[in-house]
Amino acid sequence: MVHDQSIKALVIAFVDDAASAVYSINRLKPEALCFVLPEGSKAVVESAVQPNIQQMPRKWDWIVLADTAGFPSVYQALARSLPDLVRNWEVQPGELVVDVSGATPSIAAALSLVTLPWTSRLVELSQPREGLEGDRVEVGSKTLVWTQSNPWDEQATVSRREACELFNQGTFSAAVRVFREVELRVSGGQKPLYRAFADLAEGYQLWERFHYRQAWDKLKTAMKAIEMASLWGGPPGLKGIVQPIKANAGFLEKLVLDPADVKEFVPLDVLANAQRKLVLRRDPEAAMIALVRALEGFAQVRLHKAHKIKSWDVSPDQLPQALHEICRTCYLEDIDGKYKLPLQAQFRVLAGLGDQLGQGFLREWPKMKPLLDAANHAVLSHGFEPIKAERVQQLYDVVIKLTGVAESSLPKFPVLNL
Repeated sequence: MVHDQSIKALVIAFVDDAASAVYSINRLKPEALCFVLPEGSKAVVESAVQPNIQQMPRKWDWIVLADTAGFPSVYQALARSLPDLVRNWEVQPGELVVDVSGATPSIAAALSLVTLPWTSRLVELSQPREGLEGDRVEVGSKTLVWTQSNPWDEQATVSRREACELFNQGTFSAAVRVFREVELRVSGGQKPLYRAFADLAEGYQLWERFHYRQAWDKLKTAMKAIEMASLWGGPPGLKGIVQPIKANAGFLEKLVLDPADVKEFVPLDVLANAQRKLVLRRDPEAAMIALVRALEGFAQVRLHKAHKIKSWDVSPDQLPQALHEICRTCYLEDIDGKYKLPLQAQFRVLAGLGDQLGQGFLREWPKMKPLLDAANHAVLSHGFEPIKAERVQQLYDVVIKLTGVAESSLPKFPVLNL
């Protein structure tokens, strides 16, 4: 007899073919075993199956069906019993095998549906027929064909599209979960691709939380696997995402490897982050926080690169003469003794130094003040009024105009349509 590697759990549909059931159990050597059968078949299991099992499972159970012909009643019985049983056995996704050799059409259909979250293999002993591929085996006095298939090799397409939609909505953690679940369940040849999709989603999840180094590492790993898979085909649309991922990895590389204390690519990233939170996540409160931070980031970069000024540790003597006294009296932190410039002061310093960014800020100030006031009055800032999406978009437009940033220079996450 052919022996497969021992499996975690086997669910076997049974009516009266004891020889086929014994063959399946002895071949798969399950740690846990559950029979799905009518009441009258329990005696056959005890008399003709159980005594012939070579390696007894550690866990044993059965689900008795009052009706084996009607799909609704069979599905109801299995749906009420089997999920709890599988969870009690601590079966993980992909660890369950289902044998439908003795199943009526209703039992086979219901079993396939109910066990889908955990199964990665359906097996069956069938009469030989033309075109049927599998192992020819002798079971009792009969020659049968042992076939096996993985329903997830087809179901993966549905779950992949679901994960892509989650990714495109910016719900990266949920996309990671779906891709990882599919990776566990599909057959071996497809696992590397779904592992790459999961790594990709995890990389963008890390990026969304500003973990740049870890995100860069994940994107590089995913990109290599996806690029390799695209050479051999893969799902439609796979080749189309390679170039955007490469561009994103290049952006992260420049950001991560920038040795400066003030990294010029961070404000660009935070500005793009604000737009995603506004448009994709529809979260204006979080978008406004990111947008104000991006605005300050542009000022900090200009102060440091052009004037060697650190906004969080400035010397009053570095500032224009008119701001010396204000700095000494208003911007001193009493704990660490450092002078720290708030947002508006950073731009006023730039303006006093003749910098175009600071002068542009003063020109735009009449438009910006009510928008920044709205930001300060927001629930997640210092007030009690929920921010409106229109206010965020208005400030975003002003920031783009003020900084002269081309939107094409902002990192754009890929759209997955696989």
